[in-house]
Amino acid sequence: MALLRRGIHFGSYGHVDDGPAVFDRLVAAAQAAEAAGFDAISVPDHVHQNQIAGGPASPMFEAYTVLGALAMHTESALLLALVSPVSLRSPGLLVKAVTTLDVLSRGRAALGVGAGWDVAEHDAYGIPFPPTGERFDRLDDALQVSRALFTQQPASFTGAHYAIAGAYNSPRPVHRSIPILVAGGGERRTLDLVARYGDACNLLADLATVPRKLDVLRAHCERAGRDPAEITKTVFAFDTSDLNKLAADAGALAAAGADGMIIVSPEDPARIAGIGKVLADAFPD
Repeated sequence: MALLRRGIHFGSYGHVDDGPAVFDRLVAAAQAAEAAGFDAISVPDHVHQNQIAGGPASPMFEAYTVLGALAMHTESALLLALVSPVSLRSPGLLVKAVTTLDVLSRGRAALGVGAGWDVAEHDAYGIPFPPTGERFDRLDDALQVSRALFTQQPASFTGAHYAIAGAYNSPRPVHRSIPILVAGGGERRTLDLVARYGDACNLLADLATVPRKLDVLRAHCERAGRDPAEITKTVFAFDTSDLNKLAADAGALAAAGADGMIIVSPEDPARIAGIGKVLADAFPD
């Protein structure tokens, strides 16, 4: 069974800081998404907004605080950050945040993780940003820490960069563990991590390259001794302005073997319902 099929990502909270109204708009859009059939809601995990979506003066909530608040205003959708950079928190602290979200939402949390990319926000907040290779090594460790804390009580692990010793994760996840989504499209490291540790992936790839990415993932799964069918395969989509094109792309992705899509929420929330219908046709339950 797929972890998700129709995800919506609230990558921007707008360009105006008008206090609580920022959250009110997010709640209204999230509720509209659930009503439109979206089965997953994600938010960014950044400390400030990037230049693509408005720049650092634009509003940016702390991810797990706002997800916990959304848990009180939604009923069915999976809730996750897309995604948490391995550089922002120790993996043990990240697991505590996600497990808290899982309990608050009655079992609707997923852990979304990646190697990170936004050096500017790290510099602005004084957070170290290791080189690419080290970030992926840290992500490998972090995924093993996460799996241990989700499934063992107490949990211990020693890696090259992170270690836990007799750590308790209490209260426990509602469904005994929490699914892990690894995002990115890197064929050598990212998809290998998906094959070894992921319950889902979110591919950053255009339509033409998705079939190759899925072939690479299958090869990594074979080496890891995993059935690729165990992994929910989704594709990220930025542009939903043309519903006819979205429908064609979604159909092509489904035919290529994708289980679903995660789209960026449109600026006009009135468009959410129409987009939801398109995705429901391509990726039904």
